[in-house]
Amino acid sequence: MIGMPELAEWDSFYLIVGGAAGALIGLQFVVMTLIAERPQVQRSEVGSTFATPTIIHFGAVLFVAAVLRLPFKTAGQLALVLGLTGVLGVLYMCRVTWRMKSQDIYEPVFEDWLTHSVLPFAAYATLAIAAFYLTFALTASLFAVGAAALLLLFTGIHNAWDATTYNVFTIPKIEAAAEEPDEKSG
Repeated sequence: MIGMPELAEWDSFYLIVGGAAGALIGLQFVVMTLIAERPQVQRSEVGSTFATPTIIHFGAVLFVAAVLRLPFKTAGQLALVLGLTGVLGVLYMCRVTWRMKSQDIYEPVFEDWLTHSVLPFAAYATLAIAAFYLTFALTASLFAVGAAALLLLFTGIHNAWDATTYNVFTIPKIEAAAEEPDEKSG
């Protein structure tokens, strides 16, 4: 380990958070597989805009949990990996936000912007900032990394549930309404 006993105190936290993220990745694949068996209108653009980031967030949580258990020789090495993860996450969230804005299949509402863009952006930015402070404010940085991981985990859970309920309950209603004959023309 880094010679930082503070990291040992986080073992249980990252075991739980990392395990949850891994399990949720698997569950998300199962749900998407079941949904994919239904006939669907063209929604791949929406899926890559809303569903793929959820898997990325769960993967980032799993990655952070694993990285914090690696035997780095210095806090600077850990800070570099966590900082790079945070910066890449921020850049990815800029891309996701742009995709949300540019796709025209689904009109995002406030909750979508909050949970698919703002909160994950804040989590990745927190991770990057915490990594910067890791070498001289270890305890505070570890709490910030933990908060970022939890924010990504809970945002991912929300977004996975939102996508599932949308696909199970809303899409069939939209498809049924589209198939109904127009009463005015008949």
